Amino acid sequence: MVNRLLGVISALPEELAHLSDRSAEVTAIGGLPFWRGRIAGREAVFVESGAGKVNAGVATVLLLDRFDCRALMLCGVAGGLDPALGVGDIVVGTSNVQHDYGLEKQDGFVHIQPGSRPSLGQASTPGYPVDAALVGRLREAVGGLVLDPLPETVGAGRRTPAVRFGTILTGDSFVNSEQTRQRLHATFQAQAVEMEGGAVAQVASRWGDDIPVVNVRCLSDLAGAESHLDFRAFLPVAARYASLVAHRLAPAI
Repeated sequence: MVNRLLGVISALPEELAHLSDRSAEVTAIGGLPFWRGRIAGREAVFVESGAGKVNAGVATVLLLDRFDCRALMLCGVAGGLDPALGVGDIVVGTSNVQHDYGLEKQDGFVHIQPGSRPSLGQASTPGYPVDAALVGRLREAVGGLVLDPLPETVGAGRRTPAVRFGTILTGDSFVNSEQTRQRLHATFQAQAVEMEGGAVAQVASRWGDDIPVVNVRCLSDLAGAESHLDFRAFLPVAARYASLVAHRLAPAI
């Protein structure tokens, strides 16, 4: 599996800054920039997808179809949902779930798997779990990794970030509400929320069951009432921490 060409997706240029130097020739397809490079010695194709599920889905299709990538990694930032986590912590996804796909009913919103048809008896439990054997390799790859304390300029104290594994949610909205953070955490027992991973996992699953998707996210904010302020301040630092973990994981995917 590790010999497969790896596709690396980040939504923002800040998230790619520590993954690839873009020294190779850039190919523009569908308005998205793609270029070849290496991460942790492994050959890869990088793409800056832009934010949101549609952008991420387009980038994924092109990586799979045009470049024949057969393993995928997302790297970037996310909002924290689990109150036990803090700014700078890194979450590696064990499942990617789209939290905004489902049915609007009189008694509330029902979350279902994108594209499923429960009325026909199709399985509708949302989520794209990562293969347990792959999760085991990823845990081993970051075993013993100790990250540096956050810079004082971040304003989150001199806490030392930790690497966690858990569920990452995806939706086409930036979470800027403490009430929403609490609801999402309670509903899915998820650790983080972002705007791309679930779409990448959905596209990859249509290509086949043997295409791994690894989602690496550093918490740039806690997805609460002040997340619109925290995100801009912490983005460059969070992106760098996420890239450190991504370099450890890339050879194991």
